[in-house]
Amino acid sequence: MAGHSQFKNIMHRKGKQDGIRSKMFSKLAREITVAAKTGLPDPSMNAALRLAIQNAKAQSMPKDNIDRAIKKASGADSENYDAVRYEGYGPGGVAVIVEALTDNRNRTASNVRSTFTKAGGALGETGSVSFSFDHVGEIVYKASAGDADTIMEAAIEAGADDVVSDEESHTIICAFESLGEVSKALEAKLGEADTVKTIWKPQNTVPVDEEKAQSLMKLIDSLEDDDDVQSVYSNFEVSDEVMAKLSA
Repeated sequence: MAGHSQFKNIMHRKGKQDGIRSKMFSKLAREITVAAKTGLPDPSMNAALRLAIQNAKAQSMPKDNIDRAIKKASGADSENYDAVRYEGYGPGGVAVIVEALTDNRNRTASNVRSTFTKAGGALGETGSVSFSFDHVGEIVYKASAGDADTIMEAAIEAGADDVVSDEESHTIICAFESLGEVSKALEAKLGEADTVKTIWKPQNTVPVDEEKAQSLMKLIDSLEDDDDVQSVYSNFEVSDEVMAKLSA
């Protein structure tokens, strides 16, 4: 899987902890509310809700926040959120995909467009860049779940397509359609995963220099700062040396 070792660079997060944590909790809560609305508010009967709760727990979201987000789905005054995807190009022509949950499409589209423009990028049509990504399932286990061989064996048996292990974690990739099935099989073998979600994985990555990487990370940080934006994906790749400089 070319470029996958750089994928954590692409999904770069910075450490302004408190603000980020509170924003992250509100985004996770929104995902839980939306998932609870798509079926029963019981995670044992609603796979989407179960995954949303699992991912919230993995980020140490308090149980009270999780319960509130589930209750909010059944409230008469609860907002209706639409899942929207935006696609565009960042500085240097790098592809960017933005996923949002919004109760006001016009506001979100306007904010996302403006963020792209300010960063020297441009928002494109839906489909303008997603053809160069694969929409796949991603299941992440902590390194302590087992050694690389044990995880690889479990992943093959569960029907996954690829595994990348490093010092911190094991990242298992599977087909989008098989995510529920594969994660269930892995859970039976390895216990509950850290996170289970769908992602946009670039088919090829574009190496960028320090200056472009800085601009791109600024764009991604600005997009992620928007309350409506849930996830941002890109296909750029930076060397470990440049990443160390930018993360310092």
